[in-house]
Amino acid sequence: MDPVAFEIGPISVYWYGILITLGILIGLYLAIRESQRQGLDPDDLITYLLFALPVAVIGLRLYYVIFRWDYFSVYPEQIFAFRQGGLAIHGGIFAAILVAIIYCRYKNINFWALADVTAPSLILGQAIGRWGNFINQEAYGYETDLPWAIEINGSYHHPTFFYESGWNLLVLAFLLYYRKKFRQGQGEIFSLYLILYSFGRFWIEGLRVDSLMLGPLRVAQVVSVILIIVGGYYLIRNRKEKNQAVYLKR
Repeated sequence: MDPVAFEIGPISVYWYGILITLGILIGLYLAIRESQRQGLDPDDLITYLLFALPVAVIGLRLYYVIFRWDYFSVYPEQIFAFRQGGLAIHGGIFAAILVAIIYCRYKNINFWALADVTAPSLILGQAIGRWGNFINQEAYGYETDLPWAIEINGSYHHPTFFYESGWNLLVLAFLLYYRKKFRQGQGEIFSLYLILYSFGRFWIEGLRVDSLMLGPLRVAQVVSVILIIVGGYYLIRNRKEKNQAVYLKR
């Protein structure tokens, strides 16, 4: 597919941006519905997103640029060409969490309430956004002769973007089911999101040919292990504290 969906005069609109926007809108709808059910003011959620989204986009790109500085130091004019791809989801996640911590302190909102409400929306946005990698012909894996391989420049590769998108949808389905059927402690949904997403990302990352590297290590795998540990810690801690799934402002 042509990465450019359509043009308006001199402005090119990329499929990558359309898919990310679609993920944001659907995720926002899902989060607003859940915030109403949990007693979190939807206006607080929307205000948070107005701050978090631009910062997350900066985080997505900044994270990628940092670990590809060998390239961007030579071609600095490419740093802001984010519409053509080159966004790292972990950078966006960390940026959104930082904004949430600051925003919740300022507004006196329970951080775990906000995190639990937005976690399913986040994984849904990731599932949709991965298809932008397919259109840009990036985030693919090693060569393979499997029947579902995709053709890239005359050779066939693991469609790792598809693996991750499918895994993210499974995580979304589990989180929604778990949220509906089980009584949770505060932070449990977000902790499960960190654990389950990171578990899948660790294994899928091992198939990719374009991983960001830190010496001999794949950055995403290192970060995934850290997030599994962090998510497991908070899952156990919050369970022990027996926090209820009714979220109130402090």
